[in-house]
Amino acid sequence: MTAIRQAELDALPVREALPGLVSALDGHGAAVLCAPPGTGKTTLVPLVLAGLVGGGPRRRVVVAEPRRIAARAAARRMAWLLGEQVGGSVGFTVRGERVAGPGTVVEVVTTGVLLQRLQRDQELAGVDVVILDECHERHLDADTVAAFLLDVRETLRPELRLVAASATTDAAGWARVLGHGRPGGAPVVTAAGVSYPVETVWAPPARPVRPPHGMRVDPAQLTHVASVVRRALAERSGDVLCFLPGVGELARVAGQLGGVDAEVLQIHGRAPAAVQDAALAPSAHRRVILATAVAESSLTVPGVRVVVDSGLAREPRVDHARGLGALATVRASRAAGRQRAGRAGREAPGAVYRCWSQAEDGRLPAFPSPEIRIADLAQFALQAACWGDPDAAGLALPDPPPAGAMAAAREVLVAVGAVTPDGRATPRGVGMSRLGLHPRLARALLDGAAAVGPRRAAELVALLSEEPPREYGDDLAAAWRRARAGGDAYATRWRAEATRLRRSAATPAGPSTPTPTLPEPEAAAPLPGLEAASRRAVGAPAPDLRASGAGGADGSAAPATAAGAVSGDDAAAGLVAALAFPERVAKAKGEGAFLMASGTAAELGDGSRLRSAPWLAVAVADRGPHSASARVRLGAVLDEDTARAAAAHLLASGDEVRWEDGDVAARATHRLGAIALAVRPLKNPDPALVRAALLEGLRSDGLGLLRWTPDSRALRARLGFLHRTLGGAWPDVADDGGLLARADDWLEPELSRARRRADLARIDAGQALNRLLPWATGEAARLDELAPERIEVPSGSRIRVDYSAEHGQPVLAVKLQELFGLAETPRVAGVPVLVHLLSPAGRPAAVTADLASFWQGGYLAVRAELRGRYPKHPWPQDPATAEPTRHTNARLRR
Repeated sequence: MTAIRQAELDALPVREALPGLVSALDGHGAAVLCAPPGTGKTTLVPLVLAGLVGGGPRRRVVVAEPRRIAARAAARRMAWLLGEQVGGSVGFTVRGERVAGPGTVVEVVTTGVLLQRLQRDQELAGVDVVILDECHERHLDADTVAAFLLDVRETLRPELRLVAASATTDAAGWARVLGHGRPGGAPVVTAAGVSYPVETVWAPPARPVRPPHGMRVDPAQLTHVASVVRRALAERSGDVLCFLPGVGELARVAGQLGGVDAEVLQIHGRAPAAVQDAALAPSAHRRVILATAVAESSLTVPGVRVVVDSGLAREPRVDHARGLGALATVRASRAAGRQRAGRAGREAPGAVYRCWSQAEDGRLPAFPSPEIRIADLAQFALQAACWGDPDAAGLALPDPPPAGAMAAAREVLVAVGAVTPDGRATPRGVGMSRLGLHPRLARALLDGAAAVGPRRAAELVALLSEEPPREYGDDLAAAWRRARAGGDAYATRWRAEATRLRRSAATPAGPSTPTPTLPEPEAAAPLPGLEAASRRAVGAPAPDLRASGAGGADGSAAPATAAGAVSGDDAAAGLVAALAFPERVAKAKGEGAFLMASGTAAELGDGSRLRSAPWLAVAVADRGPHSASARVRLGAVLDEDTARAAAAHLLASGDEVRWEDGDVAARATHRLGAIALAVRPLKNPDPALVRAALLEGLRSDGLGLLRWTPDSRALRARLGFLHRTLGGAWPDVADDGGLLARADDWLEPELSRARRRADLARIDAGQALNRLLPWATGEAARLDELAPERIEVPSGSRIRVDYSAEHGQPVLAVKLQELFGLAETPRVAGVPVLVHLLSPAGRPAAVTADLASFWQGGYLAVRAELRGRYPKHPWPQDPATAEPTRHTNARLRR
């Protein structure tokens, strides 16, 4: 052990804010700490509050970090400042790894670990202070932990002290949350940073690049980022830290940096510990460190003087209707941009190269989206149910969960047996919540262990909990074999997680955790219908490829043993994947095309071994916003019996009567969600169902399915005119939807007697519309008076009035000579008609709504133009006094 590194502690700028923080905690018990990057909020503050430095009283402090890499790094940094090894006064606990001892006073944990600990020990016995670090990132676990801790303070541990710490956060919002109803909220303590100036260099692409789409990033964008890294190496000194959205983008940019005079490292949450340690340790050689968002906060990467920011980030997205969830690439927020840029000014003046324009910067979101608004909430809903607040209504959350997402989460939890229909956690759900898995995967582990054995279930769930690399292929069984045989970093992590899950399946509370205070979970038993699948899965033991070399060079499995039969690895993989994602069991529609039980179409890539499978258990799929089908990224061969057993809650039988392909289709069906398992024609369907189907057809195909004569169409137009002009009792018949909403008033009894499309075509729409006239008030008798079908003109002709213009005047199209002597424009319902004056050949000659003015002015121009063309017809000098006629001059003389 070496001496405390006092000089380094004294140099941390947050020291000036510590008296205010301690005073705030003594007075209020909770505080918000805003401190820029590099001030020591993650390292010095816990040591002071624990009494390890500064001479304060000894307290046990838990620091919650959003990521494992940050938790490990913070613990190592604090231990180094104390001159100790990790595991002494300072330790850490992350999923699958704990380095702490009986003398540990400051423990750094991930928010997920703290959440599990709170569920087991709601009092958090022995802990005096909890620091929620980087709370600005708004991860769902962190928001949930904050809400639970406030509940604990309110009901069980009023002496428990809480600190929400961040470099860029909504201080007022967190003060309100931590204040929990107190006037003014919790105190906000601000620490001034000693940050070095960071120059901003705007480096947008020379040519436009396609915006991110789902997980896809335009390769041209990545090429541009690589070129900016090369530019930064040439223009600046020091190490370069480059931010990219995901592991795939790290690898692609690294591949384009071959030959640079620097060591290229990749740092992300899945990177091996040795690589993470190398990136966080000083180096004598110049480095380019390609990093995901894990390096935005809580980590100091020594030697960095330049940041290259791609401007991209990953956020979770979920399609509740289709049961599809995935990460999506989005534009990073301005807050994230500030965090990233700050990495360049930790140790000396630096520069940030932003791969977008300054004009674009102002359009970026101010903060990242809170995960509670956009993520799958099944795990959160289970945590809330186990906490005793199924609706999360009593939790002091920074943002409430969306009602639709919570309803979708409740459906999932009920389906897997984790909660009762009213939302209360079942003993099974309590056990599932302790596994540190999404409830879907917890169900797969527990029920899969009973069906195929704990080891195999744990190995498959470990594959599903961290999607294997794309080079493993889209076949889950083949990926399983490749992971067992592999020696890469993913396989190493997979083995560790599989071991953890196997132990957890046997003892859900975990071997190294305090005795749980909640009821033990019910013993797992095979689900009804899974016995046959279990026999197929365990009847052919999985080969150890490291010893036998079985399977293809790419790890592909041998074909199924018989047509329609699935055995061995395929059966086990299909069963476990179907247990996890029952809505995604899929039946083949054609080569490589499937229909999932959720109703979403799915497709496999060319060359996939799974293309010929009759059934598929889809583990990973994504669907673009404009794509008709989801693309299967990972799946397993399945058989129908296993699909039925795993998704038994989706089985339904009944009569289906619907409008399909332009007519009524009636059949008796047995379905697995949207998948039809058995169909037969229905001879005598329920008349109510038939009527509903016919209405569905009228909505989709329009009222043109009825018989519309010219008189029927004219009546509809006349009624529409009267509704617009007089309103009152005259019905609105312009909108098809409005008419269908009143189907009982005008389409009966004919609609209830109809059985098919042909019957609709026999319904006279005009006769039906007559039922909507205001007969009760007597106004119906005035229809011909208010909106006559025809108007008699001076020549004696009865001319049809056109009422079809939706917002215009009624139109009277009549030959000009037939209106001689008519001084005033005809009116209907007090509205002057728009007169279309026609030539003797019936062609338009003039339009007027004021005949008197036309006779005095416009007529002379029309007469001059047309009388030479139509000399046989009368063209008097004074039409106002001339005799109206339908005939020629010769006929008039006779």
